[in-house]
Amino acid sequence: MTQRTTLITGVTQGMGRALALDLAPRGGTLLLHGRDPDRLAAVAAEARAASGPGTTIRTYLADLSDLDQVHAMAARIRAAEPHLDGLIHNAVAGGGERPLVRELSRQGHELRFAVNHVAPYALTRALLPLLRASAPARVVNVASIGQEAIDFDDVMLERDYEGLRAYCRSKLAMIMATFELAAELRGTGVTVNALHPAHLMDTPGVRAYGLTPAVGTQEGVRPTVRLLLDPETATVTGRYFDRFTEARAHEQAYDAGARQRLMALTHRLIGLEYGAAGRAAAPVVKTGCPDRRAR
Repeated sequence: MTQRTTLITGVTQGMGRALALDLAPRGGTLLLHGRDPDRLAAVAAEARAASGPGTTIRTYLADLSDLDQVHAMAARIRAAEPHLDGLIHNAVAGGGERPLVRELSRQGHELRFAVNHVAPYALTRALLPLLRASAPARVVNVASIGQEAIDFDDVMLERDYEGLRAYCRSKLAMIMATFELAAELRGTGVTVNALHPAHLMDTPGVRAYGLTPAVGTQEGVRPTVRLLLDPETATVTGRYFDRFTEARAHEQAYDAGARQRLMALTHRLIGLEYGAAGRAAAPVVKTGCPDRRAR
């Protein structure tokens, strides 16, 4: 089974590049996103070289730390693409480049929260008309086993900032948004799932934090592509996976009140009204931000 059109964010290095090279030979249309034009062009050339005659590859440039660019890219995609059957949110701002320096997005939001949660949610929301029209369609959010509860009195980490803490909170936010969006879209043919792809992959983010990579990026590609393409996961939605196994996220992800607070804030940040949709109850388990096993 191949997706007719798949968008992957953050393809210029790490697992994003590996995903592009894995999907390119499978056929269909592959939409590759990056923020550096030269590196994006280089990966697109690699993907074209690896692809078969039935593959079309197009690129989309945007800095996900700027919501204006996120919205502009979504508008370009809606105008140019007749279908969107798969969306992989892989782009990430890691915790280790300058772990004690609190950086901000173009709109003044804490950078990791903005890039890892707000931008992918805004992009998905803007592309929902195309995803719905293309159903069955799948959204795969690349999260992390590293998760930490969001402090709603200090969501932007203005106090006691540390990069890994910001990363872990942003990834939990991504999972919470996954559950909310999946509940909203249930019955539409659009599925939304999140996963921790692999422990300590050989990526720039892992190395930047001074960690030693344990596995190659292909270890993360396989479970991600499974959620995108496997017929057995075609109707699975609103789930969090640790690689190939359905797992439980941090307990805050199952707190309906916390999810609603997060989504109300997120909608304000992206300039949309928030209306609560039906939400399914889920079991509670404590995970935390364990062992610094960021992807």
